[in-house]
Parts: sequence; structure tokens; C-alpha cells
Amino acid sequence: MASVKPINSITSPTHITRITKQTILTTPTWFQSKPKYLQLRTTTNIRLFLAKSSAKPNANQENAADKDMLNNPSSRIQPHPSSNQPLSSSTSSFSRGLVFDLGQKDSWDSSEIGSPVVKRYLSDEEERWYMWYYGRSNGKESIGLAVSSNGVHWERGEMAAKMSDDVGLVMNCGEDWWGFDTQSIRPCEVVIMSSAKVRANSSVYWLYYTGFSSEKIEFLDNSLDFSLENPERLYSNGEKGKIFKSLPGLAMSQDGRHWARIEGEHHSGALFDVGIEGEWDSLFIASPKVVFHSSGDLRMYYHSYDVEKGNFGIGIARSRDGMKWLKLGKIIGGGGKIGAFDELGVMNPHVVRNRKDGKYLMVYEGVDSSGRRSIGMAISSDGLKGWKRVQENAVLKKCEEERWDSEGVGSPYLVQMDGDDQGHEWRLYYRGIGKNGRTGIGMAVSQGNEFQSFQRWTGFHL
Repeated sequence: MASVKPINSITSPTHITRITKQTILTTPTWFQSKPKYLQLRTTTNIRLFLAKSSAKPNANQENAADKDMLNNPSSRIQPHPSSNQPLSSSTSSFSRGLVFDLGQKDSWDSSEIGSPVVKRYLSDEEERWYMWYYGRSNGKESIGLAVSSNGVHWERGEMAAKMSDDVGLVMNCGEDWWGFDTQSIRPCEVVIMSSAKVRANSSVYWLYYTGFSSEKIEFLDNSLDFSLENPERLYSNGEKGKIFKSLPGLAMSQDGRHWARIEGEHHSGALFDVGIEGEWDSLFIASPKVVFHSSGDLRMYYHSYDVEKGNFGIGIARSRDGMKWLKLGKIIGGGGKIGAFDELGVMNPHVVRNRKDGKYLMVYEGVDSSGRRSIGMAISSDGLKGWKRVQENAVLKKCEEERWDSEGVGSPYLVQMDGDDQGHEWRLYYRGIGKNGRTGIGMAVSQGNEFQSFQRWTGFHL
């Protein structure tokens, strides 16, 4: 039995509400009152809704639901001024490609940021961009939301987002001692489910995320030239070099800000568990990225570390309703050639379906023999099998000069822009690592479908 639990980081509500009807899709009152504990007696209604719905994970001119979301005054974004404008690449070569820097001192994201999940929505009047991302400050790790009109200049918030038009912190770690996400959380994918039979403001955001518990995993591999970590720690706080168990989770929202956790079938509330001893994903499950292929066919791509093979790999799971998942095994395993940018495997995948030819594109984080991260790309005709790297080299590497991302790039997120018969422009959002582990979120672009390389953004060209 699954249950829905609202995130308890914003208010201290005092009552309990139960949902037994599909009124969750028509402006439910519990998003305003934010009860402390909310149970969903059955998931039947959600599954029926999903079976009749269509997912619009990327913007499309014909996406009527997303257009109405923008036209609806109640969902119109009125962001606060940015607390920390990113350094412009036009004024500093050091920050070339950087579009989102650390937050101001004392803000919730002042120490570290990463894991960008970027969505673009179009209406007849405007375009709006949402970016959910991971942030850390004062030892606390959370998920936040920033908004933009062009995907480059972002509005952010220093504190928690309380209203439906606020930006800032939107989700904290879980507080239940038995939960899978008490140590840290990372956003991985947001899928918008909408139905033609209901109003557009009843669309529901589905957030798939990685939750890290306090359960530490004892693992020693003397063959590695670096410390295996989960999650990767870029700072020294006593947890660096340690592996925490992680599992995939799901939360839902009607405004992208106030989230209700969906408890999966695993006893910790996660959607599913790691593999049994000897299986390739027995150590942890991380970076669940979900693609809506068709009605009743959702696909989750995730990564783990194969203890037997000694490298990172990417696997796939499938679902009919987005909640119950069947793991099908590893689809990209092992590492590249000796000396390659992905010699020790691949991780943090993001998969999109090319609107032009219907093929599936995967950008991923490649790990070399020293643990350095670069971004590679693979392609598949059906998204299930036959994945092939587009080239031997990375499509985006760390900057060789002393710049903001000179130590490594990863956590890629691909966005397909509009284009003509000559090809589409693709935007690649990513986490960059600089000197002393300082992080930022950058953007690179590629024109057409060759994908030989992505060039760091240098400004708009008129």
C-alpha cells in the first residue's frame, strides 16, 4: 500500500487528511493547508489517471496543457530578484558557460549546487524555464527551484518557497528515521502528467529523485586510484570517501514547489531496492531518470557501481504506472578503452527522445581511471537496447584553463530547442567543478544532430 506524505519543511500543520477520490486533480485543499501526515489509501486513482494521461517532459509548440499552465494566472510565475547573479561569460573568460553560480552567503544553496533538472514550457505569449537543482548550506542538503525566461538568466530564492509563485528551497531531506532519504536528496527528473479530460491547472509534477540514507556501506577496492563515494562529496566534513546507500524516490506536486512524497513498496518508502548480492546494482541505486515512452510504458534509467566488474554502469527499469518498477538489467556496462574518458564506466544518465527522428539520446557522466568526470553521449533506436557511443571522445570535457569548471564536468541534462530542417539546437546543462571543489551549473550548445562536441555558451548572438 502506498501513501502520500507532504514535505514538512515549510510549515507546521496540525491535522490529517485522507484522499480517496480523484479530487487530487482538481485543486485539492491539502496543498494549501499542508497537513503533517497525509495517507493515500490506495494508488488506484493515480494509476487510472496515469493510464489516461500523456507526459509532456519537454516543451512542444503543440503542448496545450503546458500553454494553459502559463496562461492561468494562478500558475503565472512572479519570481523574486536573483540573490546571486551568475558571472557572465561575456565579461569574464573565467566564467565561460556558467549560467548559475552559488547562492549568497547564508542562503540554502551557498556551499554547493548541482544535479540540474531543466524544463522549458511555451505559450502563445511567452516561454518559461524551470530548474530544479540540488543545494547545500550549513551541512543541510535540499532541492530548490529557479525560474527563467530564456534558460540563461535565472531567478532564485535565498529561503524556502512558501507561495505558489515563490522560488527557492522546495524540498528537504526526509525526517522519518526509517526513510531512505534522511541523509541527502538529489533531483533527477520531473515529468508532467496532464489529461485532456481535466483542466490544465490540474496537471501534476512527478519528481523522481535519489534519496540517501544514513546506512553506510563497507566497500574497499584497492585497484581504484580514487575514493568511491555515494554521493560524491566535494567538501571535507567527515563524510568524504564514504558510501551511503541510495534508492529511487517519487514525489508529486501541482505547482512544482509543494511536494508530497509517494511511499513506494520498499519498507523505506523507496520505489525499489538494490539488487541482491552478486548482482550489478547491489551497492546502491542512483540518478533515476524517467522517460514517458507511451501510455503504460515508462522507462527509468539509473546507475550503480558493479562490484564484480569494478566500474560504473547504467541499467533500465520499466513501469506501467510510474510507481511499480521491473528492473531489466544493465544496458551500458563496463568502461571504455584504456585511457578513455569513461574507462571506469558511466553514470548519471539523462535520456531524451529526439523529436526529429524518434531516436533516443543519452548523455552521461564518464569516469576515467583517476576519477575525473567528462560527459559522453550514446544513441539507441528504441531506448532499450543497442546503445552505441556517438564517438570515442567526450562531447564535453573539463576546461583545460583555470576556469570555473577546470576540474570536471558531469550531471548532464539535455534540452532540445526548436529548429528547422537544418537541425535543432541542443542545450546541455551540467554541473561544473572548479578549484577547491567549488561548483556551478553551466550550459553548452550543439547545433544539428552530429553531436561531435558541445561548445560552452558565450552569449546570445543577434
